[in-house]
Formats: sequence, structure tokens, C-alpha cells
Amino acid sequence: MCAHILVAEDDVRQAMVIRRYLEHDGHSVVVVHDGRAAIDEARRRRPDLLVLDVMMPGTDGLQVCRVLRRESDLPVLMLTARTTEQDLLLGLELGADDYMTKPYSARELMARIRTLLRRARPAEVLEPQAHDPVLRVGALTVDPARHVVVVGERRVELTAGEFKVLAFMAAAPERVFTRRQLLTHTRGTNTYVTERTVDVHILNLRKKLEPDPARPVHLVTVFGVGYKLTDGSAGPDTAEAPGVEPPRNNR
Repeated sequence: MCAHILVAEDDVRQAMVIRRYLEHDGHSVVVVHDGRAAIDEARRRRPDLLVLDVMMPGTDGLQVCRVLRRESDLPVLMLTARTTEQDLLLGLELGADDYMTKPYSARELMARIRTLLRRARPAEVLEPQAHDPVLRVGALTVDPARHVVVVGERRVELTAGEFKVLAFMAAAPERVFTRRQLLTHTRGTNTYVTERTVDVHILNLRKKLEPDPARPVHLVTVFGVGYKLTDGSAGPDTAEAPGVEPPRNNR
């Protein structure tokens, strides 16, 4: 699948390497080297995907993501030299669909890009095997093939990571999943991620899906274990605190 990809990377040599790999894969590529140019270019050309470095002069990648996420659902793959948990989680909270920490392999970068583009493709061009059954849990409908989520009659926009967590849980309603299970399904086993990533996805999903995010009825915490997705018929769990369960070491 050929796509138009915007690369925002202030390291000129690194940007050239990314561009070479993307063009070898058949994509058209535009490269910019600062955050202001990234915002302007994204608004002007409406790319299919943005590869976004966090550490850029002037307007940094986090601010770029914040601005663009308010305007569109453009898939964003964030590149960062920051490896602290707080920095990585902040990128997800701002709406990044995926992130990679430097240094990274070009092969893994291309695999992540292909995955994000595949998720963003319209339903009519998906391969037949991608037409997974529509999942329904109470008032919640999840259509994996079209990447569509509806609550009642309200369509909800999710990031790729949020959608992957929700679809995984919707395939087995009432089943309790540990953070590690959700993390492995969402991010795989070979990337630098923490179980707090799952908490961020759950918090964001509650904000988008729950009538009252502080008293969730669909995405319920099972203390000492993890999370489960329910049809909401039982109402809010009065024993549940408004947030997420503190991480535990034995997952």
C-alpha cells in the first residue's frame, strides 16, 4: 500500500535514512525538521501518517501531537530518545498511536509503520481475511474490519492503541485480563514499554466510552488482577475507586 508520509525529524541524517526506507517501500515522503513546519505541512497535505520526533527545536513533538490531535485522527508514530516511563506515557496521553525509543532498528520502524497504515485503511480496500466479525457488548459495538466503535448511536474515535485494547477485550467480555496480557497483545514482547501504558489506555477509553468515567460500568477494574469489559448491566462498582488500580509487580 502506497501512502503519503510526513517525517518530522531534526536530525538530518536520521531523517534521510527514514526517507530512504519509506521510499523503498513505495511511499511518497515529505521531510521537515522542526515542529512548526510539521504542523503546517500536516494541515496543508493531510498525510496518511506522521513519523514524529519528540526532541525538535521550537515547537517540540509533544506539542505537535497535541495540536494535530485536536484537529484530526492522523496516525502518529512518535520517536523519542527519552526513555522514562513518564515521557512515554505522556505521548500516549496526547494521542500518539505508537512510539519507539532511540536507538531503534529500521526493520522494526517499517513494521510499525505498516501496521499503523493497515489499521487506517478504508474498509473497502481491506483484504478478505481482515473482515473480523463485529463485536457487541451491551450498547458497545466494535467493528475490527472498519476500525469503528459505537456506543449506543454515538461513534467514538480511538487511537490505534486504544482500539487494539478494546477489541481484544470485546472478543471475550467478562474475562479478566492482566496488564501484561493486554500489554503483550497491544505492543508485543520486544519493545520498551511498561504496564502503566495499559492504565493510560484504560483511562482514555473510560473518558470516551463511559457515561461517568469516575464510576465505570464497562471497563471495570478487578483489584489484584487487572481489567474486564462488561455490558454495563450491573451498574457501577461502588467499591471501585475513580482511577486505575496501582501497578503490581507480579503480572
